[in-house]
Amino acid sequence: MSEAVTGSSAAGSGPEAVGAVLGRLARDAGAYASALYLMPPDRQVLQLAMLSGLSMRIASPWSRVALAAATPVSDAVRERRLVWIGGQEELARRYPQLALVLPHPFAMAAAPIVTGDRAWGGVVLHWAGTHASVLSAQEQDAVSGACHDLGHLLREAAGSGHPVVAGPEPRVLPTLRPRATTPAEAQAAVDFAERLPSGCCALDQDGRITFLTTAAAELLDADIPDLLGRRPWEALRWLDNPVAEDRYRAATLSRQPTSFTARRPPDQWLSFHLYPDASGISVRVVPTHSGGTVVPPHLLHPAPAAGPGRATALYHLMHLAATLTEAVGVRDVVEKVADQVLPAFGAQALALMATEEARLRIIGFRGYSAELLHRFDAAPLSSDTPAVHVLTTGAAKFFGTFTDLKRAYPPAVLQDGMAAWAFLPLITSGRPVGSLVLAYDRPRAFPPEERSFLTSAAGLIAQALDRARLYDAKQQLAHNLQAGLLPRTLPGVPGLDVAARYLPASRGMEIGGDFYDLIRLDESTAAAAIGDVQGHNVQAATLMGQVRTAVHATAGASPGEVLARTNRLLNDLDAGLFTSCLYAYLDLDRQCACLATAGHPPPILRHPDGRAEILPLPPGVLLGIDPAADYPTTEVPFPPGSVLALYTDGLVEAPGTDIEDAIDALADRLAHARERTMDALADTLIDQARLTEPRSDDIALLLIHPQQTAR
Repeated sequence: MSEAVTGSSAAGSGPEAVGAVLGRLARDAGAYASALYLMPPDRQVLQLAMLSGLSMRIASPWSRVALAAATPVSDAVRERRLVWIGGQEELARRYPQLALVLPHPFAMAAAPIVTGDRAWGGVVLHWAGTHASVLSAQEQDAVSGACHDLGHLLREAAGSGHPVVAGPEPRVLPTLRPRATTPAEAQAAVDFAERLPSGCCALDQDGRITFLTTAAAELLDADIPDLLGRRPWEALRWLDNPVAEDRYRAATLSRQPTSFTARRPPDQWLSFHLYPDASGISVRVVPTHSGGTVVPPHLLHPAPAAGPGRATALYHLMHLAATLTEAVGVRDVVEKVADQVLPAFGAQALALMATEEARLRIIGFRGYSAELLHRFDAAPLSSDTPAVHVLTTGAAKFFGTFTDLKRAYPPAVLQDGMAAWAFLPLITSGRPVGSLVLAYDRPRAFPPEERSFLTSAAGLIAQALDRARLYDAKQQLAHNLQAGLLPRTLPGVPGLDVAARYLPASRGMEIGGDFYDLIRLDESTAAAAIGDVQGHNVQAATLMGQVRTAVHATAGASPGEVLARTNRLLNDLDAGLFTSCLYAYLDLDRQCACLATAGHPPPILRHPDGRAEILPLPPGVLLGIDPAADYPTTEVPFPPGSVLALYTDGLVEAPGTDIEDAIDALADRLAHARERTMDALADTLIDQARLTEPRSDDIALLLIHPQQTAR
């Protein structure tokens, strides 16, 4: 079993200890907010597990962050380094999407939680906009110490069989107040506030009114019981505008006083002054001039907005638009839509559908079971269902109750346990591409303004989905071409256990130039080659095929001669691209290997005793540069039990990492691997690269192992 940080657990277990460290970190670093992100087993997403000092209304768009995304916390975890953002200008330069959605002054840091080679997640801290442009030594020590302690706690919890994992909703840590009050003090505080001129009220972290004076209620022209526990812009329709909630967000994030002015109908102007701290916001409400007009009750409109406030919806729409600009494939769009739309509009489930061959296929979902949605998958576009109907007509459908749905579609049967639904067409450039279904667990009114926002969101999603499907089609075409140029299978050579792996770049849709090959020469000899053509396009792939052909045509000659002939061919072709290549001649009878290299990363030889050696081959120039280049040949022992590892630079190159250190690390992994077959060993070596997405380069790996039964 695992322990979700949102749930209860035994005394002294992981979640409580983790929460205590996170709270201590915020205090020691002087940060007003802290967040803990944990990485699930698939290691492709970071999930918000704990939060303090900040409302979930603000943090919800970042409750799930893809590890490959360009955000401070994902960069920190992926690159295993501290990320510091000293102010709004730096945020806009490095993370423009984040700055667009949160245009308020604040400082932040993100740091990874790592033990050994295991990354558990990361922490995020926020400081007021008045913070210095750099972290102090004390703050850095607090961050590094807390991350060390968190890593230890998470590792211990996992080792005990009760790992700490993120629950469905983040655990919000309680706010620490300077002191508790007695009932007498509380009444004295109320009396004190009532004596102040103008009006006073208090908002909690979520923006709800927790206290207001009689004068404030009179200025707002509403009764105190009608306002307590509600957000001002939801309780008072005339405050439901982007300015009011934006100023609340600004005060919350910057921790600096701010103000705004609003008109209470018909003509009373009020000035709101906001003073934030860790527990919430104190607000002064002041008339902009004395002797305000008394407003007749029948002219007031105190009814709350039924859906999300205008500012909230605009906030989420802007974040959705910014997020979708970074989405690439269809799967990426589905994940980003689910992460953003569900919390933004209070839905509990969604299904995203796309048109394929005159049918509506479900391409992604969240909150539903796969078994349930399988019943609705691949519905013909001629069927009479809400999802198909909105697609063919282009008009959204909203059903606040199941009765409404049944009235419109009599055959409908309640199967998902939900109570309200929004069916939205996904249309771009006048062309339908799919449908989006949002489901709610309670009846819903769907007021006109909310319908408008949902329709706008559907338009953004439609454009992103259309781009993503085109991307996936091109990506598949590129990968099919790449696969066609690589050997489908490696030839069997008696006495050799051989395995190869190829991983295309995960960023971009162009074709790579990495290749590998194994050539059987006779019963006791073989040749192996691996290389990397400069560039990632059709020309690079074409040249890669020509290099493979040239190597095949000259295989059997000495390694230096094979590379020299291939080099002259590339110079004659004048392709304008350069190629690295390593060629090995394997003699199983003599138990030796002869190798030559043309600017390729050095091979690694694991000896039968388990020692791994990086072979120092004399460097040769890249193929295609100098037609007269010479390629020296080196002979090394290659007895049974050895493993020769040939690879391309994509396996060892990473931002911020020295390539020599990375090659040393690869040799160390090879030395300590205990897999019995080359297939298992290849998976072990390549898995590390799979965890470092996004990859900007292809990866090829070829492992060759002369067995003990070799001649």
